[in-house]
Amino acid sequence: MTTLEGRSQVAHGVRRLRDGKWAQDEDVLAAEEPLETRLIWKDGRKTVTKSIAITMRTPGHDFELAAGFLYGEGIITARDDVADISYCMDDDDDQAFNIVTVTLRPGLMFDASRLERNFYTTSSCGVCGKAALDALEVQGCNVLPDGPTVAAATVCGLPAKLRQSQAVFERTGGLHAAGLFDREGKLLSLQEDVGRHNAVDKLIGGRFLEDALPLSESILMLSGRASFELVQKALVARIPVVAAVGAPSSLAVQLAESFNITLCGFVKADGLNVYSAPQRVIS
Repeated sequence: MTTLEGRSQVAHGVRRLRDGKWAQDEDVLAAEEPLETRLIWKDGRKTVTKSIAITMRTPGHDFELAAGFLYGEGIITARDDVADISYCMDDDDDQAFNIVTVTLRPGLMFDASRLERNFYTTSSCGVCGKAALDALEVQGCNVLPDGPTVAAATVCGLPAKLRQSQAVFERTGGLHAAGLFDREGKLLSLQEDVGRHNAVDKLIGGRFLEDALPLSESILMLSGRASFELVQKALVARIPVVAAVGAPSSLAVQLAESFNITLCGFVKADGLNVYSAPQRVIS
């Protein structure tokens, strides 16, 4: 049976052009495979199994990815909501590690209609900012309290620390990263994935499975841009500071302003932009 070990990267032959000369060589690619998440719960005496999501991801930390996704969607809210999480071995060997089954605890009241809708959609779907923010309020997200503060120099140092800890990126150059830091800039955990959203789901899902939420004293550092969806995931996990190497979207800024999240963009060694709740970033 194929195991997860080594599946985050794949060797592939390439023909390189260097200094005007061609040569046959081998490159290392970031692996990308589908992951299906199935949910199992009790509806009266009946056991219901439903496939709720398929995402392209880098294999590894799949339980964290599934838990983080379900937590971000509001389907689970506490560690005890998950009775079991495992790979589905009922299918063929090739897909055995591409299906994760999450069983909800007995007695958990679950609204199956939540699976038929999201409280936000991607930017390509044309959802308006007000509708997206209203949906988050309906889900029960509250404005974050003020604090904690973090030194600007600490935030500016995070991209280098994130990059230094990206083991698979160093070999493939093809992965996004999300890192969780404390207010002093110490790396608490890091996840890599071909999908930006997957990396954040894995990061938050890992803390969820450790029963270590909320993350109200933490900083989320993103290797790319800051979208609405990524700030929304930070909001659900109660992360007060989100920093990104790239730019934030307008809706991400609107969300951060509405819920008192400090959103920093274009973070680099010699500077950064603070788009919302600037009181947390001090000199």
